[in-house]
Amino acid sequence: MSGKGRTLVIGDIHSGLKGLQQVLERADVRSDDTLIFLGDYVDGWSQAVETIEFLIQLSANHECVFIRGNHDELCLNWLKEGTDNPTWIKHGGAATLASYDTVGNDVIDKHIAFYQSLTNYHLDDQNRLFLHAGFTNLNGVDHEYFPKMFYWDRTLWELALSMDKKLAKDNNRYPKRLTHYNEIYIGHTPISKSASVLPKNAANVWNMDTGAAFKGALSLMDVDTKEIWQSDPVYQLYPLERGRN
Repeated sequence: MSGKGRTLVIGDIHSGLKGLQQVLERADVRSDDTLIFLGDYVDGWSQAVETIEFLIQLSANHECVFIRGNHDELCLNWLKEGTDNPTWIKHGGAATLASYDTVGNDVIDKHIAFYQSLTNYHLDDQNRLFLHAGFTNLNGVDHEYFPKMFYWDRTLWELALSMDKKLAKDNNRYPKRLTHYNEIYIGHTPISKSASVLPKNAANVWNMDTGAAFKGALSLMDVDTKEIWQSDPVYQLYPLERGRN
């Protein structure tokens, strides 16, 4: 990454703009820091439009990497084609629909461009992989047959959690998927939906989704030092809303 600042990774926001602003302030984010967002910017709290506006403005003064999340893809499909489904509506989509009901076509067009610009994964110059959910191909992300797995898969995290901690990397039973990258950073699967927790490490995978859409905080981490900052539990910042609870 360019610049002399820190490389900071941020978990799933789910329209919790107040939590995002709080954690950026607590981490004292500066203009020379690189910010890597792991996706799911919308669906949850009431500030979907405001969250995307904030991210667009943030990228004007910071080096930002915006990863595609499954909720971002669902929102894009609705904005472009009018497609929705009861599952999406139930799991945060209703709040996003209400948020976009207040804006004009100029804002919608700008946001469509933002969602379309999202990347499925980011690999930095230290061989650290950042993506929303996971991948399934044993040979790594460049060989993935099913691109939607980058933002829908849950098996990568399941694999990392289930591993024998004593298994050495040179053991032929060590999962090949995990051997290609020094570290892997994901969101997508909340570590907890009912309590405040820290990001969790299993094998060489870090899960940054600390449940901001539910009863948890939004988390930000310096990938070099592993220093962590968190917002207040986001539901406390939106006391009159349910989020995805």
